Amino acid sequence: MPAAYALAHLHGRSPHPDVIEYLERIQATLDPFHGRFLIHGDTLEVVEGEWPGSVVLIEFPGGMADARAWYESPAYQDILRLRTDHIEGDVALVEGVGPGYDPLERADKLRAAHPSGYAG
Repeated sequence: MPAAYALAHLHGRSPHPDVIEYLERIQATLDPFHGRFLIHGDTLEVVEGEWPGSVVLIEFPGGMADARAWYESPAYQDILRLRTDHIEGDVALVEGVGPGYDPLERADKLRAAHPSGYAG
C-alpha cells in the first residue's frame, strides 16, 4: 500500500501564541498514525509560476486511511483552529504512488481515454 501525504500550502501568516501552541501540540496528534514531517518550512525555490507562502508535507506510511483518521481525530480537530484562525492556506490529503510506478502507464491510460488517442 502506498504512503499518503498531508500537503499544505500556507500563506497569510500572522504571528500569534495560538500558532506556537499548535506547533507544540501537533506531533502528539501525528504519533498514533505514524505521521512524520517531511517538509516544514519557508525555504523553497520557485522554478515555475508563483508560490507565495510556505509548504508543509507530512507522510503517513500506512496510507490514506491513516491520513484521514489523523485529520479527523479528536486530538487534531482540537488544535486545528489554533492554526486556521491565524494562517490561511490550502490542505489536501493525497495518496502516493507505490514502488515501480511508471508514468508511461498513466500516459497510455490518458491516450486510450481520448477519442483521437492523442495521435500526432
